[in-house]
Amino acid sequence: MAALAIHQFFPQASQLVYGCMGLGGGWDATPYGPEHLAQAHAAVDAALEIGINYFDHADIYTLGKAEQVFGQVLAERPQLRQQIILQTKCAIRFADEQWCGRYDWSVDYIRQSVEASLKRLQTEYIDVLMLHRPDPLAEMDEVAATLQQLKESGKVQQFAVSNMSGAQIAYLQAALGFPLVANQLELSLTKLDWLNHSVAVNDEQVRGHSFTAGTIEYCAINKLQVQAWGSLCRGLFSGADLSQASQAQRDTAALVRQYAEQYGCSPEAMVLAWLMRHPAAIQPVIGSTHVGRIRACADATKVQLSREQWYQLFVTSRGQALP
Repeated sequence: MAALAIHQFFPQASQLVYGCMGLGGGWDATPYGPEHLAQAHAAVDAALEIGINYFDHADIYTLGKAEQVFGQVLAERPQLRQQIILQTKCAIRFADEQWCGRYDWSVDYIRQSVEASLKRLQTEYIDVLMLHRPDPLAEMDEVAATLQQLKESGKVQQFAVSNMSGAQIAYLQAALGFPLVANQLELSLTKLDWLNHSVAVNDEQVRGHSFTAGTIEYCAINKLQVQAWGSLCRGLFSGADLSQASQAQRDTAALVRQYAEQYGCSPEAMVLAWLMRHPAAIQPVIGSTHVGRIRACADATKVQLSREQWYQLFVTSRGQALP
């Protein structure tokens, strides 16, 4: 496969991403404390130890505190900024006393979101800004002009999207004068719609799935990096309590452990290696704040599953034979 767009601009980008959603404390108005700052330092160190230099944020994560505490880490370790790729997102607005929750790609909101993230992160520029979810009211020409201005100002280096279909990305891309570099989607051994659509064409099994067919293929054709959020399945196959799990999930957990022992790696690494075996060159986002679990992902890039093992995990997790 030819180089993905993100590697054209960031050739040093790691194959794994550290997702900062859990940093900064709770999803409430309580300010982060010293214990949260220590947690952020430890998570960053653990990520760096296993070769991760790509850090993923969003303006909404712990209501802005994830960016704030990470910004304090950068302030205390100024040399770190040049060593990492910093990605954040905007466009999700939560419900308030007056309005419902909504998505906002308006010119003013994108601009104010970027300024607020720069301030919280204590940095002069964002490497990658993602539009977090698609806004049906977006005026694409206005959005494109705004992104171009942010790029020319040096406040944002590159742009990407999250939770968008191939058609939606194409609609935005048609208005832009530069390429989008990534699309972040929920992909994992428990979120299989992206695969089920590809194998269940012309079959009843495809009914009821939420994933838009052709999105992975669009990203591959147009060299967008596919990032996978939720990639560790919230620990379901790497030590979580399975008492309420389905039979398929219990069988998958057992298979993950079997293959992990065979390859001499952790279950976390095996779950990620399954994603990375796909030819779309998926870049998993690790969202855990547990230092041990972060380090457990170290060998994911070294495991190369056979076709048979990959399919065995896929079909076992489906809980249903292929059509």
